[in-house]
Amino acid sequence: MTAFEEFGVLSTIAKAIEELEWTLPTDIQAEGIPLVLGGGDVLMAAETGSGKTAAFCLPIIQIVWETLNDIQSGKASKSSTSTSLPWTISIDDRGSALAVAPDGLRVQSREQKEWHGCRCTRGVTSGKWGFEATVTDEGLCRVGWSTLNASLDLGTDKFGWGYGGTGKKSNNRQFDNYGEAFGKNDVITCLLDLEKGEVKFLKNGVDLGVAFTGINKNQPVFPAVVLKNAEMAFNFGDHPFKFNLPDKFLPLISARKDQVAINTNGRGNNGEGIVKLANNAPQAIIIEPSRELAEQTSNQIKLFKKYLENPIIKELLVIGGVNVKEQISQLQNPGADIIVGTPGRLEDLIQGGYLSLANCRFFVLDEADGLLKQGYSDFIDRLHKQMPKITADGKRLQMIVCSATLHAFEVKKMAEKLMHFPTWIDLKGEDAVPETVHHVVVKVDPQTDRSWDNLRRHIMTDGVHKQDDVRPGNNCPETLSEAVKLLKGEYTIRAIDVHNMDRAIIFCRTKLDCDNLEKYLKQIDKNNYSCVCLHGDRKPNERKTNLEMFKSSKVKFLICTDVAARGLDISGLPFMINVTLPDEKSNYVHRIGRVGRAERMGLAISLVSTVPEKVWYHGEWCKSRGRNCSNTNLTDTKGCCMWYNELQYLADIEEHLNVTIQQIEPDIKVPHDQFDGKVVYGQKRQRDEGLAYKNHTDQMMPIVTDLTKLESEAQILYLKRHLTKMARVA
Repeated sequence: MTAFEEFGVLSTIAKAIEELEWTLPTDIQAEGIPLVLGGGDVLMAAETGSGKTAAFCLPIIQIVWETLNDIQSGKASKSSTSTSLPWTISIDDRGSALAVAPDGLRVQSREQKEWHGCRCTRGVTSGKWGFEATVTDEGLCRVGWSTLNASLDLGTDKFGWGYGGTGKKSNNRQFDNYGEAFGKNDVITCLLDLEKGEVKFLKNGVDLGVAFTGINKNQPVFPAVVLKNAEMAFNFGDHPFKFNLPDKFLPLISARKDQVAINTNGRGNNGEGIVKLANNAPQAIIIEPSRELAEQTSNQIKLFKKYLENPIIKELLVIGGVNVKEQISQLQNPGADIIVGTPGRLEDLIQGGYLSLANCRFFVLDEADGLLKQGYSDFIDRLHKQMPKITADGKRLQMIVCSATLHAFEVKKMAEKLMHFPTWIDLKGEDAVPETVHHVVVKVDPQTDRSWDNLRRHIMTDGVHKQDDVRPGNNCPETLSEAVKLLKGEYTIRAIDVHNMDRAIIFCRTKLDCDNLEKYLKQIDKNNYSCVCLHGDRKPNERKTNLEMFKSSKVKFLICTDVAARGLDISGLPFMINVTLPDEKSNYVHRIGRVGRAERMGLAISLVSTVPEKVWYHGEWCKSRGRNCSNTNLTDTKGCCMWYNELQYLADIEEHLNVTIQQIEPDIKVPHDQFDGKVVYGQKRQRDEGLAYKNHTDQMMPIVTDLTKLESEAQILYLKRHLTKMARVA
């Protein structure tokens, strides 16, 4: 039995892990795998490169495969047949302030300021159906039909069709006059014709006419209601209808096996009680903040599931920049069990009705702090609301949040709101730098280093000083700012040369800075400084190609922004250069965490300006969002530039990490004895600790000699005093 099998991992998955030469689970894997397999919500915090991806992917793959296997073998929990499964209001698919009566046929909400909704336990995909809803107490209400993709606030998105007590019909936040108002004791008959794709309503038996058309019958449609301080009762056909249904419309309770009934978890029932899974309703959704990280996770899943057969797990990568028709086609046939994607494309597919969340068992947020900082909090909330909280076989939705930084306020707030008593795996604590990373600072001072005065060849700068009088001899802030930009290009080359860097990630603050540095390195020597860029303005195929070129060592340097490189796993990387410090102190740890992984030593060099530098900062007011922008005014006057104080950012980072980062000279040489002897960056840490103490011995020898001398003198002094005392006594 392998070490991974002892943690509950299937032998077939363990076999694939062995081929990756993973002998033992990492700490995060040892703690995380059993917790996810056990069914709980989990928050994971550990060092970058600690194996978090496998910690959640391995148990998810296993549970998804076991579910598919149970269904295939007929062991899965069977739904009741169409004729016996009751039509009631779901106790799971409902708002937090909405109460459901024990018989499931009456609902009530006493919340006076907010709307709270719910759906029925079953839906239909063909035929002509109707049900009755009676207003049993005064209040505001809206009743009708919705798909599982709809929010519980009926009628506020394109997947729900409602009729409200104010006399208005609503769909996709469009509220139009329809019929007339209704209130206590009124009976609303809700009719759905999936043959024509129509919805209409009756009030106390009076036909109000067609309310909505174009209903998509490719998705199951459910009775739904939303209330504000109101109460309603439902009749799905359990009792005689108070007002007869129109011809050919049937009460929902009479649905037979030729009409497919779907419960709130998206599992079909073919009338014989066999559970099936919809192709476009995956069991796991894994959200990543970048395309590169999504591709990386998807590739890991392919490796882990290598020996899982009969059934085969189908994974799908859903990212922007790829033909969406191909992704839609795969969702339809053969389908997907696990989806890894980025927020933008996921939202497109969900809003378009191509991707259903009805069967989701796992909701994973990788690099959660990055997702929240990019503004995806509302998107995450919407997805979570649309996911059923209990699956057809009685399993609870599991949410897994992973990041190198779980201590951010936004992450804690989200966890409290969405997660169910999560278990924290905090192997990292507050941000810290791994012992395998040597990080140093080089001060860039244009006032003492005047080499920028006479540079014949220099890097192209970002253009923020085009309208300023910058020139040698004019030591105004603008001139010194421009000088810093010139010097940083030279210091980058110097760092590469001094340390003979043949592989490094170079971080720049903006996409324009990345482009300029790439051009500069290629201008100097296209072969010795071979490089590629990775940022959001590069086309997806180019980004993918560039990353692969760097990973395969076809180029030496990867120049990128924070967002593009977040979470990238590139093993054995020896060097990293910060051309500019990040303005987010936690990103410093993310950046330098690109090196020093898998116990290999790494060197991170940060170039820090001693004077303020004027830089681009495109806020919401920038119409082009930075593309070809020429507004060099400061942000306080609606401009797109700001003064960047790197010394302050350095102080913030040191305070955050509770360390003083070692400063080295502008020659960028790192003393051999600075970090316990000479190391070879990119190679594994030296396990023979004797080598580490060799230089210590040399350093301590004079002190040891002095101590020996002092000890000898002390003993002689003691003997003299003792002999003198004895002589006096005699």
